[in-house]
Amino acid sequence: MLALDETQYDHEEESENYFVSMTDMMVGILFIFIIMLMVFALQFQEQTDTSETKLSEILERIEDVTKKLSNLQDEIDVRLTALNASRQKRTQLLVDIEQELKAVGLEVQIDPENGVLRLTENAIHFASNQSILDRVAKKNVEKVSRVLAKVLPSYTSCINTGGVESCKELPPGGAIDTVFIEGHTDSQGSDTEAGDKRNWQLSTERAVSTYRALLTAAPTLRSLMNPDRKQILSVSGYASTRPIPGTEKASLDRASRAQTLLRNRRIDIRFVMQVDPTDRLNKVLKLTRDMQGEIEVLKKTLGAQ
Repeated sequence: MLALDETQYDHEEESENYFVSMTDMMVGILFIFIIMLMVFALQFQEQTDTSETKLSEILERIEDVTKKLSNLQDEIDVRLTALNASRQKRTQLLVDIEQELKAVGLEVQIDPENGVLRLTENAIHFASNQSILDRVAKKNVEKVSRVLAKVLPSYTSCINTGGVESCKELPPGGAIDTVFIEGHTDSQGSDTEAGDKRNWQLSTERAVSTYRALLTAAPTLRSLMNPDRKQILSVSGYASTRPIPGTEKASLDRASRAQTLLRNRRIDIRFVMQVDPTDRLNKVLKLTRDMQGEIEVLKKTLGAQ
């Protein structure tokens, strides 16, 4: 599947669907919480008319909301456990690929936190304003393609061979959703409109060149499918917007600057597992805990009446 940078947005839209049911639950609970606050406010306005029966009803409402929040937190905890397992699977995938490449004489860098396999300047060397793979780069990409063809099937839900699909069940979070071949440029020219436009084009060209070389060396990579029956291999270009951490400010030393520019003219391979929205889930979990704190304050206040 060939795509430009929009592919990333497509994936993000799909991950948003994961939260539709979670959002519906949160809206319902927040609505109940608002009603509870209104009742609480009315209770203070009518203190002279407040009866033990009314206070009992309010406390029952609060207890009901508390139980619903507790159930929601239990569900989120289960999801977070699955996400942690997914991250562990992705890390193992990166380690497996790194070790296989090391065995064939190719040193790469892995970033387990972001799911990235970085093909350094020693693996792929792009000349300034060029997207063509030289002889050495082609040989190294061939090594990568053979390793990917060997390792990825164990993390892939389906394989489509000649129109015939063969699928298997993988543990939650253990299936690859997308493998992005990401092209990057250095920052030269990014301060002008023409230069910036060229960098976006150039980064995509580098990603496409690498993508095609991977498939030429290992055509079976095209047959690997995610759980939605879509090819897992895709491309994206980022121009100079994602420099390697620590290289944002190039050294004034000419040699160091040249090395920094070379390092950022690179290819990253990013692995996205089927489920990976940890940050959003953590935010929802924090919200539920904050609401529980508010409820406890209300309970204590009402208990003092």
